[in-house]
Amino acid sequence: MRGLKDKVAIVTGGGGGIGTAICTRLAEEGCIVGVFDIDAEKAAATTDQITKAGGRAHTQVVDITRYDEVAHAVQDFERSCGPTNILINNAGWDRLVNFLDTDPDFWEQVISINLRGALNLHHVVLPGMVERRAGRVVNISSDAGRVGSSGEAVYAACKGGMIAFTKTVAREMARTGITVNVVCPGPTDTPLFDAVAGDSEAGQKIREGLKRAIPFKRLGRPEDLSGIIALLSSDDAAFITGQVISVSGGLTMHG
Repeated sequence: MRGLKDKVAIVTGGGGGIGTAICTRLAEEGCIVGVFDIDAEKAAATTDQITKAGGRAHTQVVDITRYDEVAHAVQDFERSCGPTNILINNAGWDRLVNFLDTDPDFWEQVISINLRGALNLHHVVLPGMVERRAGRVVNISSDAGRVGSSGEAVYAACKGGMIAFTKTVAREMARTGITVNVVCPGPTDTPLFDAVAGDSEAGQKIREGLKRAIPFKRLGRPEDLSGIIALLSSDDAAFITGQVISVSGGLTMHG
């Protein structure tokens, strides 16, 4: 894809699942990838995988829910790798539970990781992009934020908020040449999905029910997401902003 070689990219939640697939694809396209993750071991594993394949990657251990940590991590990364050209907000977390069985501590945890963390990254990274009048931001939301998802009320609220936030920031950034878009995965076979659904009989029923409902008759795979994210990060998508794209195997179809 055009315009990705030698670009500097930050990927949050880069230590596993969809995050690793994104990091790997961007490195294959020639990017210098910042693997941002709270789990040092997983982040280092992704970085090692990329470097062994001949790519360029840098591990940055950070809790994205803490603004000061984010500011320090971005500063440290840019000191080593250069100004950030691409920001991918991918980190997320959830647990499957009906809303009335949750409590405010749970809400705060879900909101901090799935919404506030991305706000922190935008607020720290965007000023540099504005100064350079160039940049690509791709936010990973979820189809739960478009159509709802039983047992994921607060998570869906965060992901719906991310969609609205992205569209607003896309409008605010357009005059500077910065694009801001959203990719919404459908059910995807990742460690997070396993953790949310669980390995109980009920969890297996959820998995099989989703497979039946998806027109392609399978769950998504992390690598199903990485191509569209690379495209939206490239010069080929220079005139695309404020858009929401589902990658769901046809489970959700929006006009």
